[in-house]
Amino acid sequence: MIRFNAAVALGAFRLDAAFESDARVVALFGRSGAGKSVTIALIAGVLRPERGTIAISGHVLVDTEKGIFLPKHARRIGVVYQDARLFPHLTVRQNLMFGRWFAGRAEQTIDFDAVVDTLGIGHLLARRPGRLSGGERQRVAIGRALLSSPRLLLMDEPLAALDDERRREVLSLIERLRDAFGVPIVYVSHDVDEVARLASRVVVIDDGRVVAVGAVDEVFGPSQVHAGETRFGRSSVLTGRIAGMHAGYGLTEIEHPGGAIWLAGPAGAVGREVHLVVRATDITLATARPQNISVRTVLAGTVGQVEKDDGPLAAVTIALKGHGHLVAMTTRMAADELSLKPGDPVFALIKTVALDERSIASSGASPRAEQPPGGSQR
Repeated sequence: MIRFNAAVALGAFRLDAAFESDARVVALFGRSGAGKSVTIALIAGVLRPERGTIAISGHVLVDTEKGIFLPKHARRIGVVYQDARLFPHLTVRQNLMFGRWFAGRAEQTIDFDAVVDTLGIGHLLARRPGRLSGGERQRVAIGRALLSSPRLLLMDEPLAALDDERRREVLSLIERLRDAFGVPIVYVSHDVDEVARLASRVVVIDDGRVVAVGAVDEVFGPSQVHAGETRFGRSSVLTGRIAGMHAGYGLTEIEHPGGAIWLAGPAGAVGREVHLVVRATDITLATARPQNISVRTVLAGTVGQVEKDDGPLAAVTIALKGHGHLVAMTTRMAADELSLKPGDPVFALIKTVALDERSIASSGASPRAEQPPGGSQR
């Protein structure tokens, strides 16, 4: 459990934010400059707040009214930054052991060999950071933070400096760490895909204030607090469960009350809950269920809201059958011709090729091949 309620001024910028969470991974989400890294610095003890309280699992780190300010070296918090920040003159083993030095012998609850095996860095132990790739450096940085046996792991945009392939690789490792070691994580990001894959709770920060807190599919729904400034920044997150894989076509079916969602390739074990990021520009709307089309995913719902002005585009919020929301971008002409109004039935069409199955792939999981219900091919 983390409780945060603090304020600090840095020049013209002021952070005044409050949230609490007992989730295994809570994400701090927002645009650059919103205050995410300042929040991390306050939790880590790098900054001292003007006022407030910060506590982790009952351990009070800061209470300005009582004059409590635990120094950063006594907080037992591991921090991973986007640039790794390894000691260049030390080997990988020595960098890892430096993290272990911060935990007293009685507090060394995380095994060295287990961390090395999980991160896959055993063959790197004798190397120095200058001979590592970006992804390898981040693995070592994560290992060093874990080996301090922290009460909390802070990750400040740890994938921002990596290319797509290394980013997916390290993302899978963070998933494994989340599930294997049980250390709670506060994860800072402005990337919807990362947050949807890792977090179960999201805190949205904008201009130094918390503007939304909730489950992933609640926060990335009809609200605009997370949206980019253009239509390309708008996304929604849907929650469903893997129903099985159609082996003949290499497609995975995701169950949702609004309809079946189809992904290309395997996505994990049957019954696993997954979060799917859907871009607003990848959704087509229909007022009647379409027939004889190539689109596999057709989700039923009702129109919640139609946002339009004098410009060419409109944003349509859809409340899906059962649970969840989608935001679809369309032209104002199309919205008028379809006469879309709140409460009207509507169908959201999503092409399978528009959904990135790599963003939800479970490391090491192999799905059970099944035929769709009734044996039909969709």
